[in-house]
Amino acid sequence: MAIDFTFLGCGDAFGSGGRFNTCFHVKAPSATFLIDCGASSMISIRKHGIDPNAVDAILITHLHGDHFGGLPFFILDAQLGSRRSRPLTIAGPPGLRDRLFQAMEVFFPDSSGIAQKFDLTIVEFTPDEPATLGALTVMPHLVRHPCGAPPLALRVEVDGKSLCYTGDTEWVDAIVDAARGVDLFVCETYFDDKPVRFHLNWQTVKRHLPDIGAKRVVVTHMSPEMLSRVGSLGVEAAEDGLRLSV
Repeated sequence: MAIDFTFLGCGDAFGSGGRFNTCFHVKAPSATFLIDCGASSMISIRKHGIDPNAVDAILITHLHGDHFGGLPFFILDAQLGSRRSRPLTIAGPPGLRDRLFQAMEVFFPDSSGIAQKFDLTIVEFTPDEPATLGALTVMPHLVRHPCGAPPLALRVEVDGKSLCYTGDTEWVDAIVDAARGVDLFVCETYFDDKPVRFHLNWQTVKRHLPDIGAKRVVVTHMSPEMLSRVGSLGVEAAEDGLRLSV
């Protein structure tokens, strides 16, 4: 069974190329979920006609604002705007619960104490241990990107399909295990060939692709330098609104 994968946001933290922060929408027969929910995510959700109340779960790779900063807005919209009634699961690295409540209090004081009219479950992954979230099986692999909590690459399996997103990280061998043989490998490549700490570059990823063996590779989270070169690199690149069938 095919699943639909939409890049609601594929930009970096600074909106390079006029792109929204990271947020991917995945619609499978048995579950609908987001991977990351950056600060601009509710804007893109509205722009692309996504029903936030249809989202069963939100999976977070790491606790930087361009990857999880949209959660306070999503939760408040569910409570006050969309008037959500169905359960919602938010899952991410250890420390997610405290950081989310802190963000809610910074953005909207006293909001973390409001009782939701829907069941909200917060799950903190244990790195390198699989988790079952309804129809989703998630394997969180520890990567390297300082953010005050363990950063994760996520491998997700649903309805016989497998996806991997690196999150933000410099190269670590765990990426091979996370992405090996997946149907879709979404990979942060901040630069083409420039080495930089705590981020990936395309040439490094490219050297490892034979070991990974992913069926489809899409690069995302690109700097202005990478955006200027991406058309000549021979790799499929994300754009806001790009929709794939996997």
